[in-house]
Amino acid sequence: MLITENILLALAGLKSNIMRSLLTMLGIIIGIASVIAIMTVGNSITVMVNTSMQEMGANNLTVGVSQKSTSEETTSSGLHFGPGNRRTMDSDDYLTDEMLDSFLEEYGDNVQYTMLSTSVGNGTATDGSLYANVNITGYNQDYMEYTDLDLLAGRTFIDKDYDNAQKVCIVSNYFVNNMFDGDNQAALGSEIEVSINGKYYTYYIVGVYEYDDSTWSSSSTEDTVTDMYIPFTTARNQLHTNNEGYESITLVTTIDTDSETFADTVEAYFNSMFYSNNEDYEVSVTSMSSMIESMTSMIGTIEVALAIIAGISLVVGGIGVMNIMLVSITERTKEIGTRKALGATNGSIRLQFITESVVICIMGGLIGIILGIGLGAVAATYMGYSASVSVVAIIVAVVFSMAIGIFFGYYPANKAAKLNPIDALRYE
Repeated sequence: MLITENILLALAGLKSNIMRSLLTMLGIIIGIASVIAIMTVGNSITVMVNTSMQEMGANNLTVGVSQKSTSEETTSSGLHFGPGNRRTMDSDDYLTDEMLDSFLEEYGDNVQYTMLSTSVGNGTATDGSLYANVNITGYNQDYMEYTDLDLLAGRTFIDKDYDNAQKVCIVSNYFVNNMFDGDNQAALGSEIEVSINGKYYTYYIVGVYEYDDSTWSSSSTEDTVTDMYIPFTTARNQLHTNNEGYESITLVTTIDTDSETFADTVEAYFNSMFYSNNEDYEVSVTSMSSMIESMTSMIGTIEVALAIIAGISLVVGGIGVMNIMLVSITERTKEIGTRKALGATNGSIRLQFITESVVICIMGGLIGIILGIGLGAVAATYMGYSASVSVVAIIVAVVFSMAIGIFFGYYPANKAAKLNPIDALRYE
């Protein structure tokens, strides 16, 4: 018989026993739906993570000073250190402006921004009964340019602010709403006092930026902690930092620079030029792109593991298909005998029942795909992600459904093909 005729015959058989067919497909439907739903949620999380980290800067390199990973060594002064018992950093261990200048002189064409930042801490600005929660951070000029704040009023920092470590700040519109009743112009030039761990710091507002409330939302806008920006030099003065070096810096590479390859170049340069004789500390460089790859790989591994667990039900569904096909062959023994008596070959009998098994699995697979996409979309939306359906998962599900139909349908089909036509005709 032709493939088309076999398919039509299989569909007619499904239609004549709708309830039994649905129960047979149930394992396939649940298995495929589970796998598709898990893949949809996993894909949605991956897209969200990648998007968020790309916005944070996929071409950012963090250059930091860290302890060397050697297990144990003795310094030139005779001090014996183990892996968790190194000396604290001193002025010779930090990255310095001279190091940065030397590096940029050679690789400046690959670097768009050299960003420095330091956190002063979380505090509260008060004025009588008015208050606003802030996180004070000092940024250098490159960092402020890279951040590109959406200023609603005033200005950003100028060279004079950095050179003289001026006590100026840029606050959010949430801050102004709490402290100045939303009047940006009234806030400009005003003196504010911020308490951090019992210490009070005074600043003058020179700018107001629009706070992105999509990043975080507390129980009320009044209690939301927003960033307050001050010059980097001001922050270091207030923290009473004695050394003039940096424990870490962030480099933003140019668009045409391969950040992964450049990260190796940066690390090799600093370690060979400045840290080759340092017994305890070295420079390590991490890139945002490598973090994205690691995160994506981790999510993918979890996703596959969960999909495999969910896929176990597909095996159960396949066994159900095999069982119903054996029952079907028993019910149609005389039909098989009649066909063989009329000249049907073993191959045509085998093809008929394999086709029927594949049709059952594909029908169940299609229902499972629709159900899985729906469940995955609902779950992703509930978790706060935009649903992203995996086309690859859908293709794999269809192919897997066909494979299950062939694998679990072959034994019953082969059994039917090998029936003796005389015994089949005499079967009661």
